[in-house]
Amino acid sequence: MSAKESAVDNNEEQQVSGAAQVDPIEEMLSQEDNETLNEWMDQPSDEERDVALAAAEERAEKAAEQLLRAHAEMENLRRRSERDLSNAHKYALEKVANELLPVKDSLEMAAVLNAGEKVDVNKLVEGVELTLKMLTSAMTKNGITEIDPVNEKFNPELHQAMTTQESNEVEANTVVTVFQKGYLLNGRLIRPAMVVVSKAMNGGDTENTKVDEMA
Repeated sequence: MSAKESAVDNNEEQQVSGAAQVDPIEEMLSQEDNETLNEWMDQPSDEERDVALAAAEERAEKAAEQLLRAHAEMENLRRRSERDLSNAHKYALEKVANELLPVKDSLEMAAVLNAGEKVDVNKLVEGVELTLKMLTSAMTKNGITEIDPVNEKFNPELHQAMTTQESNEVEANTVVTVFQKGYLLNGRLIRPAMVVVSKAMNGGDTENTKVDEMA
């Protein structure tokens, strides 16, 4: 091979080598261009943005309407609760009043029938007993129960000892007489029973000291 041919071959090899070195850079630039192009193509159009904005505004309006509706419902509930509470305070005794009205009617009728006439004691007692039965029934229906503790053990939580009385017929610290009945309202004491409590003859029972102190 002549020197001229050798020089031509070397020049061709250098061109091939240079081309091999440039190809990776061109390939990288080509990939970046493709990615940029894809990103640009993925961006929504003006029309798509308008549609998305309109949908967002519609959702916001619905949320605002729901909030206003919930606020109005809460306000109505508050007013209704206040009205119900006010009525409960005003008419809490309505049931009791309705139960007591027949008792008053019975007493008024008895007063009218006996006015200016000779009183028949037996009929009067019968009418009083009937009226008392009506009153007791009305009290029971409304949760009022009486405390009538004759011959029961003295209970300082329900009874109030007015005095003591010596007795050998019952155990010491027993209620022997009730001056005034007590009453419970749905299990809660509203008036204790006023009672006389027994004590041992000659004051021999130490329990009576407690009763005397309670009295």
